Amino acid sequence: MQWTANRPFVPPPLADRLDRMRLRRHALRYAAHGWAVTPGACLAGHRFTCGRPGCPIMMCHPALESWEDSASTDPGQVSDWWRRRPYSVLLATGGKFDALEVPASLGLRVLGAARLHRSLPGAGRADALGPVAVTAAGRWMFLVRPGEPLRSALDHRLDVVRHGRGSWIPAAPSRMLEGPVRWAVPPERTQWALPCPDLVQTLMVDALGTTPARRPAVPRQLSTARRGA
Repeated sequence: MQWTANRPFVPPPLADRLDRMRLRRHALRYAAHGWAVTPGACLAGHRFTCGRPGCPIMMCHPALESWEDSASTDPGQVSDWWRRRPYSVLLATGGKFDALEVPASLGLRVLGAARLHRSLPGAGRADALGPVAVTAAGRWMFLVRPGEPLRSALDHRLDVVRHGRGSWIPAAPSRMLEGPVRWAVPPERTQWALPCPDLVQTLMVDALGTTPARRPAVPRQLSTARRGA
């Protein structure tokens, strides 16, 4: 802490401190359930800043250069990351789960079908519904068990992305340029259980038949360069 005659030390705004504490609390909750987290760049105005000198990336991205190796579930490490800066909360995919990212038009239909599937009698019906994250830009991310590649009916579409090893997704309550990330289906609602990826992909392929045809758009905030291998 430094003081000068002309510019006394000014503590950070209370709102910024509360935001940092809230992000840290959620990061610790994800880590406690075995979901590896890594700090993401902070939203500052109309761009994200990670603090790395000369970083040219303006969109959401990991704050650490070696994020894939350092993503952690260790509460001490996670607490330390969010001790001083309100980093975005990013979840590393490909370990505990993969994430299937789709546009809102498809996501709404798939979620409706998954809920209907759960309500039908029969063994294994609950496996269709799992945690679903949504960005303010209209990208829906269905968390599923890891390791299943995309079917050919989905893989050729630019607006459908599978996030596996080497990729990440933003998690609530992180803020993107368009607004905060939220849970359409919070992980607590499914008791942190993950659905069968083959079943979710079946619902997606079926839903494509009821989705109005239009030219697929490349996601703005989540790069297709991060497709899971």
